[in-house]
Amino acid sequence: MLEIDSIKPSSAKPFILGVSGGSGSGKTYFANALQKYLGDKNCSIIYQDDYYIDQSKKFDFDGGSVNFDHPESLDFKLLAQHIVELKKGHSVKVPTYDFTTHSRTKITNLVQPKPIIIVDGILIFNSEEVRPQLDELVFFDTPEDLRFERRLERDVKERGRDPAGVKNQIEKQVKPMHDQFVEPSKKYADHVVCDLGEYSEVLDIFKNKWSSLKSS
Repeated sequence: MLEIDSIKPSSAKPFILGVSGGSGSGKTYFANALQKYLGDKNCSIIYQDDYYIDQSKKFDFDGGSVNFDHPESLDFKLLAQHIVELKKGHSVKVPTYDFTTHSRTKITNLVQPKPIIIVDGILIFNSEEVRPQLDELVFFDTPEDLRFERRLERDVKERGRDPAGVKNQIEKQVKPMHDQFVEPSKKYADHVVCDLGEYSEVLDIFKNKWSSLKSS
């Protein structure tokens, strides 16, 4: 159920920046770098990964019956509703997901409307519900071998996964879903970032675009 806090709407409509690309593409690093530059007062990030549907009763093993890289594993309807409410000046309670138990926790994070809201996720451009709510779209087109290397390291270190299970998941689910859903969504992007030089350039573009926020 959508939860909206009763706060006074903000005077300016938030700008919604969508950041996408394959898993391990560098999109989250970019989102965090931009948010750090703008500051907590001016910018918040919403992560697609917080909107996973509870899979605790279905999960068997990595690369098994539950495909976390398929759009149907995510509650995009709720994510889209949250973006709409933020645009209206309402705060929203974003769910949290536990990747060790594969369940949605009872903890929520309050996200308030700020001048810039970054939405980060591999499948957000593919979603017919979420994509229309984004004001500008940036896609990170990173080589496959580098993406998979980063995915393996993240899942083992940060999410307590077994390396063999992660590799199995990458081969059976991550790559096929990337090819079917993520890569084709690149066509919707306003900016496609292909290398480190372009990464720095695009980051500077948005820093310059919103530099006045830091002095206000």
